[in-house]
Amino acid sequence: MASFAIFFTFTSSTVQGLMQKPSDRAAVVSKLAESAGGRMVSYYLMFGEWDGMVIMEAPDSAAAAAVSMAVRGSGAFDRLRTHELIETSALPGILDKAKGLAYSPPGA
Repeated sequence: MASFAIFFTFTSSTVQGLMQKPSDRAAVVSKLAESAGGRMVSYYLMFGEWDGMVIMEAPDSAAAAAVSMAVRGSGAFDRLRTHELIETSALPGILDKAKGLAYSPPGA
């Protein structure tokens, strides 16, 4: 399975709703990941630019995109960013593949 980091910021109305009626958001996210054929690895809230992040495993990028679209479509978030995570053990193969590719920069 592929791993993904999903960063999010709540809307102000979502924060108000959480304060009025707290709930186990990790359980909700875990169930969503499972419904897409994956699993939630971790769920964190944070300070700074983002309100939180989720690490999720999914069968492929299409499943991760479907989760992101479902979440984004809920209207509960101002921003949502999904990034595929690549194991460092994959770097040698990636670099080897890159050696065989040629790129011409614009204007060259």
